[in-house]
Amino acid sequence: MISRKLSRVLFAAPLALTIGLTACGSGDDSSTDDAATGGSSAGFPVTIEHALGETTIEDTPTRVVAWGWGSADAAIALDVVPVAIPFQSYGGDANGVLPWIAEKLDETGAEVPTVLPDAQEPPFDEIAAADPDLILAVYSGIDQEQYDLLSQIAPTVAYPGEAWATPWRDLITTVGTALGKSGEAQTLLDDIDAQIATKAEENPQLAGKSVAMVWDSAGTFYVYKEADPRVEFALDLGMTGAPSVNELGTDESTFYFTMSYEQLDQLTSDVLVSFATTQEEQDAFLSSQAAQTMPQIQSGAVASLVGAEFIASVSPPTALSVTWGLDEYVAALAEAADKVDAAS
Repeated sequence: MISRKLSRVLFAAPLALTIGLTACGSGDDSSTDDAATGGSSAGFPVTIEHALGETTIEDTPTRVVAWGWGSADAAIALDVVPVAIPFQSYGGDANGVLPWIAEKLDETGAEVPTVLPDAQEPPFDEIAAADPDLILAVYSGIDQEQYDLLSQIAPTVAYPGEAWATPWRDLITTVGTALGKSGEAQTLLDDIDAQIATKAEENPQLAGKSVAMVWDSAGTFYVYKEADPRVEFALDLGMTGAPSVNELGTDESTFYFTMSYEQLDQLTSDVLVSFATTQEEQDAFLSSQAAQTMPQIQSGAVASLVGAEFIASVSPPTALSVTWGLDEYVAALAEAADKVDAAS
């Protein structure tokens, strides 16, 4: 099911190096319909190149289907409510709707779209039944065959580089281009960056503090590298990547590596960020013999981030989730940073 594929995102949180979006057309934000004069909407047609081909969108989309992670969020943030969105089991409610999506729809008075079945492959019949004129799979795991089938239903925009690896800023830009809202997408990004910058200014104790981010899950200890969106988020706040992460990291992934518990004392940093789905999971790790060898845990400089909703909001961030958990995220980091200052 899709949640199994997404588990690689949530545990390993892959984030590809930024890959440029190539788009043809003016990118004008105007969605004025020129049908009366026999023309397309302003700014269209637009062509977007991606890993599985190139997609031409002839006119302003009005019936959008989102698949994968983050595309629905970006569309909704740009005031386009999809007609169908994917079921999200990790962090979603009983209906598979993520809290930041539910809150935004409630805020705007929009109804919750059709939620597609929780499936590993795109549910082609259900997607076709939604009668889309655009399918957004910008952060997804669709393969060439699935892309070709989806493209028979409607123009489909896939990921620019690797599957499940589109940088969240690029996702917003791509969705903005596909919807004819490039300028609004940039305004959205500027607003998000401004909020992050404000938080950094309000918490100067974060500046220059080195950070290591980990997740002890089901007997495997994950360490996230600077290319991971969680770490990147902390760096945006003025923190620095811990040198020990680069020294201990292997080539198994650009975004994370695993460590044996016997090595944990070598993972040094000013601040340790520990993710866990439940408090019981977190408590078990922090009290373990291996964890007690870590200098950050000994000094108390640990930011404990717990809960599926919160982890999903930063793994990777989306147009709606990136600020949804910002206050909680920064408060946890700042508290841990204060422990470093108190000990020095």
